[in-house]
Amino acid sequence: MKFRTIKRHLREGIKNIFRNGWMTVASVGAVTTTLILVGAFLALMLNLNQMAEEIEDDVEINALIDLTANEDQIKTLGNKISAIDEVESVSFSSKDEQLKNLIDSMGKEGQSWKLFKQDNPLNHVYVIKAKDPIDTTKIASEVKGFNAIQEVNYGKDVVQRLFQFNKYARTIGLVLIAGLVFTAIFLISNTIKLTIMARSREIGIMKLVGATNGFIRWPFFIEGMFLGILGSIIPIATILGGYYYLDTKLRERITFSFVEILPFNPFAWQLSLIILAIGALIGIWGSVMSVRKFLKV
Repeated sequence: MKFRTIKRHLREGIKNIFRNGWMTVASVGAVTTTLILVGAFLALMLNLNQMAEEIEDDVEINALIDLTANEDQIKTLGNKISAIDEVESVSFSSKDEQLKNLIDSMGKEGQSWKLFKQDNPLNHVYVIKAKDPIDTTKIASEVKGFNAIQEVNYGKDVVQRLFQFNKYARTIGLVLIAGLVFTAIFLISNTIKLTIMARSREIGIMKLVGATNGFIRWPFFIEGMFLGILGSIIPIATILGGYYYLDTKLRERITFSFVEILPFNPFAWQLSLIILAIGALIGIWGSVMSVRKFLKV
């Protein structure tokens, strides 16, 4: 495509935006409203996904070693666990370390456990982390069958419910975002249909003098893209303003280690580019749907 033709399409596309007046305002308003919802859901889903990943990464398997196991058996057991493909890391924690951690975790009440230092009833433990948290149950089941293993703890019911909840939350979030995007495409498409209908005579004349469908439809694609971009400006400003407030005001008040929102920078730039891209794609795709129907390309 020649530069002169591209320049003409850009000029016509931008001219159409101003020519259509209130229909342009209606389109931009529809995209703005939809993208505010899309952006808010997107910010929420990305943060929830980050929190879910942090919680999943904290899932560990504690393999309690039989009290009667000797050093050679313990070493052999560690090698067998490390050889499992799905295992990322294995660390040994002696029963003395386990007792110290128990005392520290219980605060003042843990002082009574110091009496057991001379005759420690706890087990040596292998702490296992999976490469993919979803493989935790599989690893635990395999380790449980090894010799010199007394018990395997990883919070089976809680972990399975956690993974299931995260799966459903991600799926529902994607469905909601997709639904909002398709709603915006529908609104843009209908607005551009009205534009094409209003200019149907002009389009008919252009076709009679030999203009190709591609030549006719490019200005509409550019118009749709700019409508989408214009409709994304207010959502970006609104969402980033709200997110900046949350990042600066709430971060210090959050006391739970697993509840940590993504830092404003670079998240703000990433979210802005995503919303901008979604806005442009909404506009272009809405134009594609309209022009294909009316020009019967």
